[in-house]
Amino acid sequence: MQRAGGAAATRLRRPGGEEPGAGGPGVRNVILTGGPGAGKTTLLAELSAMGYATVRESARSVIAERLARGESPRPALVEFAREILRRDITAYLAQSQSVDWVFFDRGLIDALGLLHEASPLPPSELAAMLRAYPFHCPAFILPPWEAIYTTDAERDQTFAEAVKVHARIVHWYEQCGYPLYEVPRLSARARARHVLSVLNEGSA
Repeated sequence: MQRAGGAAATRLRRPGGEEPGAGGPGVRNVILTGGPGAGKTTLLAELSAMGYATVRESARSVIAERLARGESPRPALVEFAREILRRDITAYLAQSQSVDWVFFDRGLIDALGLLHEASPLPPSELAAMLRAYPFHCPAFILPPWEAIYTTDAERDQTFAEAVKVHARIVHWYEQCGYPLYEVPRLSARARARHVLSVLNEGSA
């Protein structure tokens, strides 16, 4: 695989190959993951403008709803993770009949990681969840990008914290058996075209 511009793209694979749940090329649900402020939402908007189905990040929706009710942005971590996971399962099932690419702003795997951080999941339970809700393999990860990083009402982490989140995500996807394809730091349109090229050429 090559990045736009000729540099090799980062691809991470757990030693020993894929684990249960890592979807093959026939799986049409595609995760765009990464730390906060890396450009995922902007990339999703570009893909949506191109006519592809997209699913917004559940965590931001939960935070926005809580703020609208005058509550703290996040409840206790376990409660927060379970609500995100519940919404992500609903969103996944809603796209189960799609015949074209569907792009998720993060997704079930990220939600499982948050839940595991709050309350470690037994290996058998994690494996069962990964098998039940497979995503296209590899997943796409957007690296930290300080030049575009901003905070807002729903994103209150510093850039340094965002970098740490990115590292945790890389480790978690590796643990779950999903290789990661790093999306180059380009304009949203160029990123969208790059992702589609990787998917449609089957070169990931």
